[in-house]
Amino acid sequence: MIPYPSTKKPAECRKPVWMDIAAGFPDERDCLAAFIAFESAEVLEGVKPSSLINLPDRPRRCGRNLYAIWKEHGREIVRGSALEVMVMADRPGSLLLLIYDRSSLDRLLSNRRVMEMLRTVGYRCDGNADLLLTEFSSRFESGEIPHAIGIILGYPLKDVAGFLGVGRLQFTCQGPWRIYGDPQQSLMLAETHRQCRRLMASRLMSGAGPFECLGVYGDAVKRKETFFYPRNENNNQYRKGVVTCV
Repeated sequence: MIPYPSTKKPAECRKPVWMDIAAGFPDERDCLAAFIAFESAEVLEGVKPSSLINLPDRPRRCGRNLYAIWKEHGREIVRGSALEVMVMADRPGSLLLLIYDRSSLDRLLSNRRVMEMLRTVGYRCDGNADLLLTEFSSRFESGEIPHAIGIILGYPLKDVAGFLGVGRLQFTCQGPWRIYGDPQQSLMLAETHRQCRRLMASRLMSGAGPFECLGVYGDAVKRKETFFYPRNENNNQYRKGVVTCV
């Protein structure tokens, strides 16, 4: 279970990074599995449906080229996990992956407001996750950055609407993403993401196997939809005639 935002000082609550734990996985398959588990911690914990992972074709500070390891072992590692993967863009020198939980993504796309938002910004997937992911991938491959992907990355709908220019709420503050309207729910969600990373880093550094973290761990906590749809800001937060909210 993810705790509520910590009251510790900011320095004590910094978001962990891969270098904090990379040295603990000398085997390259374990290393890649641990990296995926760490970068997908919020998805595995049920807090958001998907994460984007960029793998440049060069050694990281830990000395490992995770792009090369993915090319050899990646599909096999994810295939046996609680997650699914789709390549969003395969370019010379880098690979962009979407790691996602199928059931969480399907639940998200069953939400009427989410579908209205997607239709408003030009997506006609009719709730079909595979069609939507294919559209995102096509746009990435063409060189476009499809900012609407923030919807399936679990950002609050009000903040995605504001960033895309279809919302009524004004920009409030800059967190890990641009926040519009009352920032409380968005900042709570950002802190929850940080806590997910801290929990996963702690598990991996405490001896939990990376494959265990990718599998059994993924079923531990059910998705909390209140993080995605803060109801105190739903009314009148979108431009009239663009997106209907309840």
